[in-house]
Order: sequence, then structure tokens, then C-alpha cells
Amino acid sequence: MDVYLPIANLSVNGLYIVLLGGLTGILSGLFGVGGGFLTTPLLIFYGIPPTVAAASAATQVTGASVSGVLAHSRRKGVDYRMGGVMVGGGIVGALIGAGLFRVLQSLGQIDVVISILYVLMLGSIGMLMMREAVSSLRPGLLGKAGVQVKKRRHHPLVASLPYRWRFYASGLYISPLAPAILGMLVGILTMLMGVGGGFLLVPAMLYILGMSGNVVVGTSLFQILFVTMVTTMTHALTTKAVDLVLAALLLLGSVLGAQFGTQIALKAKPEYLRLALAALVLLIALRMLYGLGVQPDEIYTVVPL
Repeated sequence: MDVYLPIANLSVNGLYIVLLGGLTGILSGLFGVGGGFLTTPLLIFYGIPPTVAAASAATQVTGASVSGVLAHSRRKGVDYRMGGVMVGGGIVGALIGAGLFRVLQSLGQIDVVISILYVLMLGSIGMLMMREAVSSLRPGLLGKAGVQVKKRRHHPLVASLPYRWRFYASGLYISPLAPAILGMLVGILTMLMGVGGGFLLVPAMLYILGMSGNVVVGTSLFQILFVTMVTTMTHALTTKAVDLVLAALLLLGSVLGAQFGTQIALKAKPEYLRLALAALVLLIALRMLYGLGVQPDEIYTVVPL
């Protein structure tokens, strides 16, 4: 089933794209991540230009976040005040990322930069996840079993920032500068890489901001929803890299895949699931690193004046 992608300017097998979206949907159901951090590199492997892959993946994340926000909102799992501050920072970050994107695009280096960022990001995340998974399976390798580590409410740098606000749903009394800066960094990554940022945002909200665990996922999805929405609009108006046909196929697959992932998660052991995801992330990082070091099939491109 060949489908023409007007922005990417190539024909693809529509079923393959739906299955790829299904894979990220399964990961979403299994691990509670949006899957956007894997969608872009997998699209690049399939032959989609990195700029189109990043912009279209952000569009897919926007659609996939809506149902999550609604579900968490019904059970009061969203801190709207904290989310609003992070959305404000995320929008600023998205605009900064748009400027960086256009500069790198004009220099002809955006594809290389996207690949390098993914290698660094996926490599770091994969190693941390692998360490955690191995620690869960064999506590004796990385520490003594049964030792309780004292949890810290929030990072000392967060406590030192001025102008404190009360975030009642999160149980915090901290400066709004901390979540705003965090949101801005995620906004830059979203614009450059097409990721929602939940895989970075959730741990940061827990261990840096010290938020209550029952509102972390919902608040993260709330921020991701609006920032990816702004990112999509910015890409559409500036870089012209959003391919709605590609995004629609990905979204169709991810919605269906999430249902299967949820069912699998109910039956499988979480330790083995984390180990499998860590291995997958590291394999993709190594594949992208290999791609950076070999000569491409087409060593030049023709750009119309």
C-alpha cells in the first residue's frame, strides 16, 4: 500500500508507517512513555528526511497526549499551575529551538545535529535505564539489597531560587523559575528533535523539583500537549516540514498499539520490560552512531534556487 508523502516528497509503504506508529504505541502502553524519542530515529532509518521526521513526530505526540491529559484530569492528577508555568517556559524554548533549527538548516547541518543529539540522548538514557534494570534484577551487583536511600524533596539549586510560589497539587513551595527553565529546555528539545520530552521531564519533576508522584505524569502530559502543539504550528509556519499524511499514519498506529502495550504490561514483569527497552534504546543509539560514521548512499543533494 504505497502512500505519497507530499512534504517528504517520497512514496512509502503506508502499512509500514502504521506498524512503526504501532510500535511506539506499544512502548507507550508498556512503559508510560510517549515513544516520540524512538519515532524520529526509526523514521530516519526508514528513509524519511530527519527534518520531516522530527516535525511530524511532534505532531503525532500532540495527538497522542490529548487522551492522556483527559484521563489524568478526571482523577485530579494534573497540577495546572505547575503545568502552566512549564508550558510558558516550553513555548519560549520552542521559539528558541525554532531559531536554532532555521540557522542549522540554512547551514545545511540540521540533519547531522539531529542525529548527534539522538546518539547522545539515547545513549545516556539507555545506559541509565540498563543500570536501573540490572540493579532491580540483581541488587547485589550495584548495591546492597534492602538498603533504603533517603529521598530528597528537591534539588538544593531549586531551593536557592527566589520568588517562591505555592503549588498546592504538587505539595511544593518553590520558585516558578525552576519549572519554567525545565520547560524551556524541553521546548528546545521538542523543536529540534520532535520528542515530547516526557522521558526527561518525568524524572526531573520527581528528583529535581520534588513533585508529588500522583500528579507527575498528568502534569508532564499537560506540558507536552501544549508545547508540541506550539512546536507543530511553528514548524508548519517556518520550516514547512510537517507532513500531515505521515503524522496521521503514525497516530493511527500508535492509538492501536497502545491498547496492546497496556495488555502486555499487565502480564509481564516490569524489570524485564525495562531491560528490554534499555537494550532497544542502546541498539538504536549505536545504529545512529554507525550512520554518522559511514558514507551515505547519496553524497550530495540538489536544492532548487
